[in-house]
Formats: sequence, C-alpha cells, structure tokens
Amino acid sequence: MCALIGNGKSANRYQLPYILQRKDKFQVKTIYQRDLSVFKWKKIEDIEYTDDLNAILLDPEIELVIVTLPSHLHYEYAKKVLEAGKHCVVEKPFTETRAQAEVLFELAKGKGLMIQCYQNRRFDSDLLTAQNVMASAVLGDLQEMELTFDYDRPEVPLSSTGFSRIHSYYYGHACHSLDQVISLFGKPDRIVYDVRQLLGPGRLNDYFDVDLFYGLMKVSLKSSYFRVVPRPSLTLYGSKGMFVKHKKDKQEEHLKQFIWPDWEGFGKDEVEDYGILSVRDENGHAQSSRVETVTGDYGRYYDALYQTLRYNEPKLVKDEHTLWQLEFLEEGIKDLK
Repeated sequence: MCALIGNGKSANRYQLPYILQRKDKFQVKTIYQRDLSVFKWKKIEDIEYTDDLNAILLDPEIELVIVTLPSHLHYEYAKKVLEAGKHCVVEKPFTETRAQAEVLFELAKGKGLMIQCYQNRRFDSDLLTAQNVMASAVLGDLQEMELTFDYDRPEVPLSSTGFSRIHSYYYGHACHSLDQVISLFGKPDRIVYDVRQLLGPGRLNDYFDVDLFYGLMKVSLKSSYFRVVPRPSLTLYGSKGMFVKHKKDKQEEHLKQFIWPDWEGFGKDEVEDYGILSVRDENGHAQSSRVETVTGDYGRYYDALYQTLRYNEPKLVKDEHTLWQLEFLEEGIKDLK
C-alpha cells in the first residue's frame, strides 16, 4: 500500500500512470494535497484525497510514500516520511545539497527503511537504444557521447526576476542527464562546468554545458532555453563510426496529450524517428542505417522498486549515485548569484 505527498504534474503525469498499471504490485490508498479546494487534475476513483498529512504518516497500512512536492520541500517531507517509519521515493532533484541527502540516507539506514530518488529517465528510449548500440561494439572504441536537453522557450528566462539554486535550470534538468551518465559509467575522473545566466546575474540560470571525463572518453551534457532548433537528443562517436538520435523519448509527449502507458502505441517511435548509425565498411566508406528504437518505459523504475521492497534486491538508484549527482549540481552552480 502506498501514498503520494503532492498532487501536481509529477504525481499525475510521471508517476501515477505507471503505478496504476501495476496494481498487482502497488495500491495507491491516499494522496495528500495542501488545498483540496483547487483541483488541476482529475480525481482518480478509489483513491482518498486529504489535506491532513497525518492521514498518511499515521496510517499503518501505508508502507511507501512518494514525495512529489516542489524541489525545495523534498528534504523536509522526506525526513517526515522516514521519521514516521515508512519507505520513501523522492522526486528529482532529490535534495538541494549532498549534506541533506546524507542525513536522509543515514536516517533510513538507522530505521531499516528504503529511500531512493525517482530517476525514471534511465528508461528513456534514446538512452536505452544507445546502450544497445554501445553493447554491440559496432562503433569501436567509444570516444565521445553528447546528451542535450534543448528548448525554444526564451519567455521562461526572460520572465525571471531572481535566481534560485534549487529551482535553477541546471538543478531541474541536469539532474536527469547526470544520472543517466552516472548509471552508465559511474563517477567521472574529472568534470569541467560551464553553467550560465545568459541574461546576467540575478536572473534564471538558463544554460549549461558540462563535460565529464572517463579516461580518454568525454561525455557532454548541453542544454539551453534559447535553441530555435534543438540539437540531437543523443550522439555517440566511436573509432569506427557514430550514432545519432534526433528525437527524444516519446513518453513525455504522449503523457502531455493524455495518452496513457496502457494504450497501443504509447511511447513508440515512428520509423522516421529512429536513430541513424553510420559506420565505415571494409573499404573505409561510411554506410548509414536506421536503428529501431527501444521503447522507453518509466514504469520499469517501479518494477525495480518492487523487487527491492519485497525481495531485498539492490536499489536501482544507489545512494552513491544520488550523492555524486548532488555534488556535481552544487559544484556546477556554486558561483551563480
């Protein structure tokens, strides 16, 4: 039995559609919303909605609580959940600082509880497809990887009137990409940060370009609000060729259209959206072909979570993964004001 603290976009778009698919593993009993007079999302049948947090924290039937509140509230409410003796999943960014995360991990350990960051983007289709390409060794030695998160939304930074670390573009978006890289390659040997406020100090952080080095290989994370034409979502460069995937995972696009995970075609790419693999043949000429996209599924996060809670399998998102990520987030933005 589980509950959610928060009833916004994270809960209704990125979590509940997948949890409700898995009724053999998870039952949602209660959702906490601070103000029950305002509902932006349709109520779900058989779920109790409450503005009393104790209805969740003191309910002995509820084993797992998912915190989907705004980022600056994650630490406070995750701590309440653990102190109430319940397992906890926390939306990303997990906390504002590494020190806060360490407190939560130690508290959970002391109480014999599980706490974990919700890193659903490990199951994006472009990343899963790239993993298959890398595993095939068709590119030879991997030399470089680029992940981009671009938008043509200048109105967002232009309307900003202040700077906040926890609500910065870097914290809110690099938390996806950094975890993806950490899940693939672990902790880098070194990092070079270029995190900016293109409109100047005291405004929204609206750009980042971060390079992570693993031996001779470099992974670049690039993102901006000012891209009229987005760069490819993911690119791999190897000694024998390259792979480029222009379109991102379709799950978010479909969820925004209220197309749900149990609908036919959900999250699937059309052939024209497949990535392109270009490798040299035996004569040294580049030959290109399309690579069928591995369909993403954020619900796989909850499949892994179930195995952890019921069968004591290792956590999908290890504590050190979250701690490294927060260390890189703090370091990258430390000079912005």
